[in-house]
Amino acid sequence: MDTAWDVAKVFLLVAVAFSFWFGCYLLFKAAKGLAAIMKSTEALIDGVTKETVPLLSEVTTSVVHVNEELVRVDAITENVQTMTSNIGSLVGLFGTTLGTPLVKVAAFSYGIRKAISGRRKAEAESLVQQTLKQERRARRSARNSARKVR
Repeated sequence: MDTAWDVAKVFLLVAVAFSFWFGCYLLFKAAKGLAAIMKSTEALIDGVTKETVPLLSEVTTSVVHVNEELVRVDAITENVQTMTSNIGSLVGLFGTTLGTPLVKVAAFSYGIRKAISGRRKAEAESLVQQTLKQERRARRSARNSARKVR
């Protein structure tokens, strides 16, 4: 029995050794795959870093230029606001100085136009009344002559 037991021991030892070797082989393959993943991840991070750092520098430069332009626009807006205030004051002064005389001139010219229009209307009414009187006289004289003839 010792020989069968020895054969079983050897067989068991070979199976354990083969399992150990196969396990080591699998671990080696996994480590190799993991190394490849780590290497590609490192390359990806390096690429992102190489692209991002100049991009961030350009963005910083753009923001600085935009801020400078905003300062200029702010100054322009302030100047326009001052000009608008000055023009408003000037218009108010002009309105006060010339507004009253212009209103008087406008009222005077309106009165003249109204008077001329009224005069023309009165002349037209007078002409119409004269024409109506002449027509009435003509009808009366025609009636009177018709009565005399009868």
